[in-house]
Amino acid sequence: MDNNKLNELLLTVQKPGRYIGGEWNAVRKEWTDDKVKVLLAFPDVYEVGMSYLGIKILYGILNKRTDCLCERVFSPWVDFEKVLRDNGVSLFSLESRRPIGQFDIIGFSLAYELSYTNVLNTLDLGGIPLKSSDRTDSDPLIIAGGPSVYNPEPIAEFIDLFLIGDGEDAIGEIIDIYKRSRATGSKKRVEILRELAKIKGVYIPSLYKIEYNEDGTIKSFLPSEEGLPAKIEKRVVMDFDNAFYPVDQIVPNIGIIHDRIAIEIMRGCKHTCKFCQATVAYGPARERSGATIRRIAKEAYSSTGYDEMSLLSLSSADHSELHEIIASLNKEFCRHGVSLSVPSLRIEDSLKDIPALISEIKKSGLTFAPEAGSQRLRKALNKNIKIEQLFETVSESFKKGWRKVKLYFMIGIPGETGEDIAGIVELINKISNLKREIDGRPAQVTASINAFVPKPHTYFEREVMDSMESLNGKRDILRSSIRSKLINIDFNRFDKSFLEAALSRGDRRLGRVIHEAWKSGARFDGWQEHFKFDIWQSALKHADADGSFYVFRPRKENEILPWDFIKTR
Repeated sequence: MDNNKLNELLLTVQKPGRYIGGEWNAVRKEWTDDKVKVLLAFPDVYEVGMSYLGIKILYGILNKRTDCLCERVFSPWVDFEKVLRDNGVSLFSLESRRPIGQFDIIGFSLAYELSYTNVLNTLDLGGIPLKSSDRTDSDPLIIAGGPSVYNPEPIAEFIDLFLIGDGEDAIGEIIDIYKRSRATGSKKRVEILRELAKIKGVYIPSLYKIEYNEDGTIKSFLPSEEGLPAKIEKRVVMDFDNAFYPVDQIVPNIGIIHDRIAIEIMRGCKHTCKFCQATVAYGPARERSGATIRRIAKEAYSSTGYDEMSLLSLSSADHSELHEIIASLNKEFCRHGVSLSVPSLRIEDSLKDIPALISEIKKSGLTFAPEAGSQRLRKALNKNIKIEQLFETVSESFKKGWRKVKLYFMIGIPGETGEDIAGIVELINKISNLKREIDGRPAQVTASINAFVPKPHTYFEREVMDSMESLNGKRDILRSSIRSKLINIDFNRFDKSFLEAALSRGDRRLGRVIHEAWKSGARFDGWQEHFKFDIWQSALKHADADGSFYVFRPRKENEILPWDFIKTR
């Protein structure tokens, strides 16, 4: 379809800016036979995907290569999906508007299990066979990476290759092997995959076979050919200070979720919270030096002109130079009116000075994650914080002009009691009233409360999720106990948490469920207004699968887990 007709179609949708491309710093290369064509795909809308730093890193690395071109695609919103299907138009890339099926490699970033149906939808809108086993040598190689692939099995039959761990170095090795295979005339899909399987961190599901016991548990998980590793060891970029950072990031044409310069100051976390899968996925903890961070900040600001910077990590306060970094960035950018945010702060002694350090620029909200309502339960999670330090930091923030605090909690944690639930209410009220002690008015507090999901590769991986009945009862107690209009409690839907638990803890047989849910209309399952649990219930029934088997059944100590073949440490 020509561009004029496509532009006419774009005028019929809600946000055409999601699909037009042409942003500042976007890279448009000549489409020539000597280049490996890579498409980075994010299975959510533009505003979400463009906020994901991993996409920006890989986009920058690949487009720095002269033998490669890299473009982007995001999941079309429901209005544009209908336009594409009604008009027989293939989903296309933003940069060149070429149909996605014309690319050599499509790489999905999987940040959340509830995006899996969008992966299938993206492939289908590009005319690409959904299952790896149905693809021919002329179809693109479908790759996936990101935090969700630490149990890739539920979506394994739709992906040719998973990359476990950091992608900065591995993506180049993948391109090199693909290019070499093409140069030698070897375009056979299975031959290329066998070569790619030699790369550390690469998992090819089609080269591994699974047998099940009569009770549905896994009997064996083994390579189907000699020379393949029994365990896949995740990739880690150890020299993080010199790791690639995209200073010339794309500046979107429309507002996105995190519309700012995000500087990853540290990867991994020095703490070992027992529930945290991110610590496993992104570990070990590695810092960028203060000098490198300051250089990145100056170059990124010069290249983008953003008026906000965020110092990104799982636990920013653990950076050995955090205070010096904040002070120097304040000095450099205060005159430009650039705001500075420091998310992911732990509750430590050093935090009491941070509100003063960043008060010189525009105020940004502070966010903390106490996780549980009692010191006893926090200790059980290895969330070793002293709550008095939180109060001290929040009080200092209010004195410096902050008005809002966001808190994260989980309910349904193993060993939780009614006193722990009451402790959440007490803690929220205490935080709000700290401001009353300063200026006579309580603070606005948002408490985000999620059901505890025992994730793979964590201390709790063999535990069960709390029952729906129990979670609903705890939710009702919390709602009825908070009476201040300045306190907002936001609950994630527990049926969504159930599905997240099933898809993060399930095995390869759940592929049938995902496929059936997609066929029945499941899209954007992470979005409140689009999540339809009844579709998933019907899909489970149609596929003769029991979600409770993966969510509410404790795993035996000697049971083979679907993710056991991945070595994370």
